[in-house]
Amino acid sequence: MLSNEQNELVTLTGAGTPGGQLLRQYWQPAALVEELPDARPLIPVRLMGEDLLLFRDQEGNYGLTGRHCLHRGADLTFGRLEDGGLRCPFHGWLYDVNGACLQQPAEPAGSNFHTKVHLKSYPCREINGVVFAYMGGGEAPAIPEFDCFVAPNSHTFAFKGYVDCNWLQIMEVGIDPSHASFLHRFFEDPDPNENYGRQFQFQTEEDGIPITKLMRDFDCPEIEYEETEYGLRIFALRRLNDNQMHVRVTNMFYPNVAVIPMSNDMMLTQWHVPISDTQSWWYAIFTSFEGEVDKEHMRRDRLQLYTVPDYKPRTNKSNNYGFDAEEQKSSTYTGMGTDINVHDQWAVESLGPIQDRTAEHLGTADKAIIANRRILMKAIEDVRAGRDPIMTVNQGNAADFRGPVSIDTVASVENWRVEWKNVAVERRKRSDWAPAPNIENGTASK
Repeated sequence: MLSNEQNELVTLTGAGTPGGQLLRQYWQPAALVEELPDARPLIPVRLMGEDLLLFRDQEGNYGLTGRHCLHRGADLTFGRLEDGGLRCPFHGWLYDVNGACLQQPAEPAGSNFHTKVHLKSYPCREINGVVFAYMGGGEAPAIPEFDCFVAPNSHTFAFKGYVDCNWLQIMEVGIDPSHASFLHRFFEDPDPNENYGRQFQFQTEEDGIPITKLMRDFDCPEIEYEETEYGLRIFALRRLNDNQMHVRVTNMFYPNVAVIPMSNDMMLTQWHVPISDTQSWWYAIFTSFEGEVDKEHMRRDRLQLYTVPDYKPRTNKSNNYGFDAEEQKSSTYTGMGTDINVHDQWAVESLGPIQDRTAEHLGTADKAIIANRRILMKAIEDVRAGRDPIMTVNQGNAADFRGPVSIDTVASVENWRVEWKNVAVERRKRSDWAPAPNIENGTASK
């Protein structure tokens, strides 16, 4: 458990808070590209408690800026996208994507007043369907060469969803492997051919065991983890018999991203981004190694579950997460349908807007969560002290941050530590784009 002071340290992310300063040292998702239609590519954005505006200029450049005009404070959400920037309809002040004021039409000819004001702005990058922003001070870090960033756009699909609680609650679900055997338990195994692009709905490569059956039948995995240059590599180990071990490898890269295996060909990279201290987004990039992603299929499936443009789940606390007592008896552990995002949503929102971690009792199965909190608090202290936190990326080391490798496989009990790596390497050899993984970067096995 944490003290009240420690809990605030790792959950509060507003401007000026220690946790907020840490998150601002990294590129964070600000919006999906699909949220900025060509007809009017401009939307209001709330990110880590800041009310901002994201727009795309006529040259295709993105700007994340303050929302209110520096003249009289008018809301630039209603601005005109013209003349290479965003113009306030009140008095015509024109801003570019970097926040520079280019024109003040009502000022006298020759006035240099426009050079003396500058709208708050943050640099942006578009990568595989997501617009990322850097909200920290100084020069923006380099982009690491993670799979979801270097994969061709044809092999990725991006989406997001709203969660009504603090960001760390969602993050900690992603690095908690043992919950899947309970929270996501199905009493019957679905047809994997009818569940394209969904977690826990596929067969293991070696022996055709549905993952849902494996997690149901072996519900007490041994949890191990390694500390890596990017964060944590987490192992959920299920001993199938005297000779075979199921190995599920997930990852956390700092400070707020989980990388999870979805199928033998696809993985999920998911950011957990604060809107405020009590509301969050998850942003996901699904990445395929061997074939192009069926984007229309995946989007169509998710639009059955989420409304747009607010990206809120149709099944939520207002309708009791779809809970059905008969279903809970007969087909699912939760009684909340077959969408595991709904299960996670209930689990994290039921903890309250900000979980009180002074009242919890962590056990052996929570060792990755305990390790994450320790590393997170050290990273916050590093930023406070002016030191580079974990996973500080620059042009010189960006290529070192590769992968990270997430996989489900079956290996021998005796040699699983080597064999899962061999499977990961072979999978990438079959891909026409995936770089060799940087696997040998674990510093300690716990």
